[in-house]
Amino acid sequence: MGDVVEPYRIKVVEPIPVTTRAQREQALRRVHHNLFGLRADEVTIDLLTDSGTGALSAAQWAAGMAGDESYAGSRSFYHFRDVVRDLTSYPCVLPVHQGRAAERILFSALLTPGRITLSNTHFDTTRANVELTGCQAVDLPCPQARDLDSDEPFKGNIDLHRLEEALRGPESSRIALVIMTLTNNGEAGQPVSMDNLARAAALCREHSVPLFLDAARFAENAWLVTQHEAAYRDMSPRQVAEQAFRMADGCLMSAKKDGIVHIGGFLGLRDRSLAERCELLLIATEGFPTYGGLAGRDLDMVAQGLTEVTEPGYLRARADAARHLAGLAREAGIAIVEPPGLHALYLNAGRLLPHIAAHRFPGHALACRLYLEGGIRSVELGSLYLGSEDENGAPVTAAPYELVRLALPRRTYGLGHLNYVGEVLAATVKDKERIPGYRLVEQPPLLRHFRCKLEPVPH
Repeated sequence: MGDVVEPYRIKVVEPIPVTTRAQREQALRRVHHNLFGLRADEVTIDLLTDSGTGALSAAQWAAGMAGDESYAGSRSFYHFRDVVRDLTSYPCVLPVHQGRAAERILFSALLTPGRITLSNTHFDTTRANVELTGCQAVDLPCPQARDLDSDEPFKGNIDLHRLEEALRGPESSRIALVIMTLTNNGEAGQPVSMDNLARAAALCREHSVPLFLDAARFAENAWLVTQHEAAYRDMSPRQVAEQAFRMADGCLMSAKKDGIVHIGGFLGLRDRSLAERCELLLIATEGFPTYGGLAGRDLDMVAQGLTEVTEPGYLRARADAARHLAGLAREAGIAIVEPPGLHALYLNAGRLLPHIAAHRFPGHALACRLYLEGGIRSVELGSLYLGSEDENGAPVTAAPYELVRLALPRRTYGLGHLNYVGEVLAATVKDKERIPGYRLVEQPPLLRHFRCKLEPVPH
């Protein structure tokens, strides 16, 4: 394993908070053991998310300084629109403040109560926005995704057999759209192959069902395609991404991921009549169509980020960083979802902590211990995220896996930071048998992992 060499040099620095264990214990109690409630100045290494947490390039800052803040007809919008059109081929481009706004607008315009959406795996806010319209979100991950230890390179694929069955089945008239998430964040950041995407697109065309991409991490997916899909090894990530967009009828994009910005996103559409309906909702809830809830400077920063994100040197360094952290986790004795992707590492908390039952949330338990041990903030993707209990707290459903995601912000942490995370992982494993489970004290009815309150369960 070689050292990670970042393809940039540091121009601006920000101090990292360093806290004591006593301070971290007090902070956890204050937020009722929900890491989302922590203040940023209570976190040493923040791996909660890769969304909007990356570092901007000098070129992005320069583009922002030239931003046009006109309410209507901003030149920043036209620059942004042209960059998105050139990348995606979609004639209709609507800017939004982030990806979930694109979800809400598209689903409000396209879905009616009782319809079904199909996906390789819906992300949490995607599922919530589908359900808020009175519709059902159905996941069809490929069978290979169930084997967390295999080196199968495209575990993010959709199950084509089940997709075809659904499109031909008795409830086919209820299917409103298919969403392919690139990469598949709900399945541990695993990529989707171009062959799988092309076959899914063909099935959708055959049955006149629109296909949309959740393209938050389109460039990372394209990089992994160039590394593992023989037909695309001689293509650039940009060329692969362009082909992927052209297979679909539109896309939802959170630019806070592969736009490498702090805020922003867009909805790209081929259907002009659908775009008109979406534009009305955009005006009512986000802003005028030439700014969509964003400042002109943000539009220019997104445009620049979309040109930088497919650069092979940047993507290679990102892959190397994830690979390096994966090696440190394995050395500490923690199984991960294999193979590691680019945007995050997924720790197998269920295997590490077999003494904690699913309804006591082993993933959340591990995430809390990583914070206590070294000030690292992460997020559980297990039964707290996906499970359910009855009114007495007894388990009703559990997640298929109990995972912890260590998300890697773009261009933010270097080799020394990753090595520190590795040290904390090793220290955490030493007394893993003493890590307690947790129980829910209070929870909201939707997306409970964001705002719930918990308390540790003594051994």
